[in-house]
Amino acid sequence: MSDSMSTEIRLASRPTGWPTPDNFETAVISLPELAEGEVRVANEFLSVDPYMRGRMNDAKSYAEPYALGEVMTGAAVGRVIESRTAEISVGDAVLHHLGWRSVSQGPAASFRVVQDISGVPLSAYLGILGMTAYTAYVGLLEIAGLKEGDNVFVSGAAGAVGSAAGQIARLKGASRVIGSAGTAEKVEQLKGKYGFAAAFNYKDAPVREQLRAAAPEGIDVYFDNVGGEHLEAALDVFNRGGRAALCGAISSYNSTEAPVGPRNMANMITQGLSLKGFTVGFYPELHEAFINDMSRWLDSGEIVFEETVIEGLENSVHGFLELMRGANTGKMVIKL
Repeated sequence: MSDSMSTEIRLASRPTGWPTPDNFETAVISLPELAEGEVRVANEFLSVDPYMRGRMNDAKSYAEPYALGEVMTGAAVGRVIESRTAEISVGDAVLHHLGWRSVSQGPAASFRVVQDISGVPLSAYLGILGMTAYTAYVGLLEIAGLKEGDNVFVSGAAGAVGSAAGQIARLKGASRVIGSAGTAEKVEQLKGKYGFAAAFNYKDAPVREQLRAAAPEGIDVYFDNVGGEHLEAALDVFNRGGRAALCGAISSYNSTEAPVGPRNMANMITQGLSLKGFTVGFYPELHEAFINDMSRWLDSGEIVFEETVIEGLENSVHGFLELMRGANTGKMVIKL
């Protein structure tokens, strides 16, 4: 296909409950000639992320809903194939948020040049060097106020955000890091590759029972990617003054029924707890410190990461649905 053509995936209809391939459509478009100050990028990796499910609903949130008939926007990385700006050169690797398309173009301000790092794939800028790990960093340090010696629980800990959160907590001085995941293989990976002190499969037994056994001294910080029963379990074992960073609630994203809220919210009063929700886009001030820390940790091998790679733009919807089912370990990316 010519560099002046781009294949893109659009939202065709709003899903009720679980999305299906019928909610999406593929189009091939002809790109206009580059204007002064613009660049054209051949995308190499696209990101699929849980927050995208919320944007498929026509409801007020922290980000505008996807418009019907428009491209599924989100993070992507690629290389510049044509440039009409002195700021960005042909061959530069760039990060942008123009989403699920083979070729992207627009004003230079829409793209951020990123460095090639020896031994680290470009896709890392969608995960361990990107928004997902930065979400973990902000949630732990800014929202939950992680302190040295804290006991930390991370739900959905084998995912991109969760696996980063567990490792960052350990490197920032947590005394014990506990994680939950949905398969025996992921539990072993949490305890082995990612260095969690304890981990359990939330499908094996009630989460409240398993967390209480894994955290005999209680928890001080909870990083929540799941909501529901996991949040209830955390409320059950929080120590006095515990803090939770509420990042996601994937357990209810595709539910058509009203979610069952935690039944022990009164523990917030008796234990003096703080629960704060956040979205990472509102906290740009920590990004420089994050890049400095993460680059150092990657260079020293103190942080490891894993990706689940789905090949082909045409499989973006499949990759997204697999992500929502928990089929990924680490960051889920689409390789073009």
